[in-house]
Amino acid sequence: MKYPCLLAVLGAAAVVLVPQATARQRASAHGTRPEPAEMARLMDGIVERRDETWRWQRLMHRRRTPYRATAERILSLPYRKWVYRLWDDRAAKAKTQALNPPHRAEWMCIHHYEGSWTDPDAPYYGGLQMDRQFQSEYAPELLRAKGTADHWTPVEQMWVAERAYRERGFWPWPNTARYCGLL
Repeated sequence: MKYPCLLAVLGAAAVVLVPQATARQRASAHGTRPEPAEMARLMDGIVERRDETWRWQRLMHRRRTPYRATAERILSLPYRKWVYRLWDDRAAKAKTQALNPPHRAEWMCIHHYEGSWTDPDAPYYGGLQMDRQFQSEYAPELLRAKGTADHWTPVEQMWVAERAYRERGFWPWPNTARYCGLL
């Protein structure tokens, strides 16, 4: 009777103690809990890169990349680093695309015959000489946020012109588009 009771007690102890020891081994293998400051810094970087990606996508009138907020819920340093690298890569790709709008050479040719990128003289503004009606139709968000086209970057002006081009071609610039051989 002694030995079966002893075996039962040892078996119960093994069931209780072995998982705890295994969990401690896993914890030491993966290191200690990540530093809260580093986790917060990575999260700030993820949000910054995500917002930058979305800003470029908004400029290009592209659907924004979905954000699932998993890095906020999963408290793993390697995972957060991976998410940061993912958004950093997305931001770099979106910026590269945005800085190279379609028809860039054509917009530069039209600009050559139009005004300065910062031309504030009404009724036409900026380097592609957009009037207020044109600006409110193709870039209401930029008009609200920054004012008239003379306050926009050249890339922003080209993307707004690209939006118009998709509907109207180069016809909003009839003379200069002809000089450039576009009409």
